[in-house]
Amino acid sequence: MAKVLMKGNEAIGAAAIKAGCKYFFGYPITPQSELPEYMSRELPKVGGVFLQAESEVAAINMVYGAAGTGVRVMTSSSSPGISLKQEGITYIAGAELPCLIVNIMRGGPGLGSIQPSQTDYYQATRGGGNGDYRVIAFAPANVQEMVDLIIEGFDLADLYRNPVMICGDGMMGQMMEPVEFKEHAKRELPVKDWATTGTEGKRKPNIINSLYLEASELEEHNKHLIEKYRTIEENEVRYETVDVEDADFVFSAYGTTSRIVKSAMKILREEGYKVGLIRPITIWPYPFEAFKQIKPDCKGVMVVEMNTGQMVDDVKIAVEGKYPVHFYGRQGGMVPSPEEVADAARKVLGGK
Repeated sequence: MAKVLMKGNEAIGAAAIKAGCKYFFGYPITPQSELPEYMSRELPKVGGVFLQAESEVAAINMVYGAAGTGVRVMTSSSSPGISLKQEGITYIAGAELPCLIVNIMRGGPGLGSIQPSQTDYYQATRGGGNGDYRVIAFAPANVQEMVDLIIEGFDLADLYRNPVMICGDGMMGQMMEPVEFKEHAKRELPVKDWATTGTEGKRKPNIINSLYLEASELEEHNKHLIEKYRTIEENEVRYETVDVEDADFVFSAYGTTSRIVKSAMKILREEGYKVGLIRPITIWPYPFEAFKQIKPDCKGVMVVEMNTGQMVDDVKIAVEGKYPVHFYGRQGGMVPSPEEVADAARKVLGGK
């Protein structure tokens, strides 16, 4: 199939429709507004429904309702908007409903800026709502990967009856790159016999809720969720490694920042530094195992992010105190350059 040049936000919409999404509920916010605009134009062409809600809170609750009927449904927003959706996301996770949520991250905290950032790592990986719940969180590094993970994300949402979040950033949403809408292998997905599709007098009504008034019942539900999350951790970790085998110094970065790090690595390798990269593709479940590939005599690991160091905690857990963990980042919507990253590594390694 031929490649098509598309803006990231519009490519997300096209991938969602290809994956069978028929319902989109959202609210405009920069830098993801092209996505709902695309869906408003294209969904009706395939018999789908686009609805611009009165708020982000309303949008996520509409997602809850649609997901309860078993259809493929999604929403999208950017950082402050995702914050407003957190109550609905924990309800959806608690009720075990499949849906796809896209966050095209911008600078924060608060309203912040409309520039690209990665300040929602904690929100995606630790949960911004109440209770012990998880969302599968992907961090694609280019538009093609974002397209592929949208399609994969819908499958995983159905497979595990769980929300899936795609964590992009303002740069990825706005950039244009060639993409190919490849045919993906069909997963064996469970029948949605839990959905509220009407009984036709043939069965008892399905009830979808996250409310358990008896403490013992809620405990059992939580135990069930924990087992599901463990299964996800065992089966759905995704990551990429680059030149880690011989690296004396290893970077860890995800999304747009990982592309910048790869350019910095080229600079450093040409100068004789043996550097590698561990790139999480799933930021939850986190690829802790990938860090076991680092050489015992490695001089350290440097986390590079567009925030104040939110992934550092996970990297410290992953290296188990075997290597010093450093951080370099830019905040407020500032994007680091390859030269800045290379310079930060040189300073740690004792170079000029």
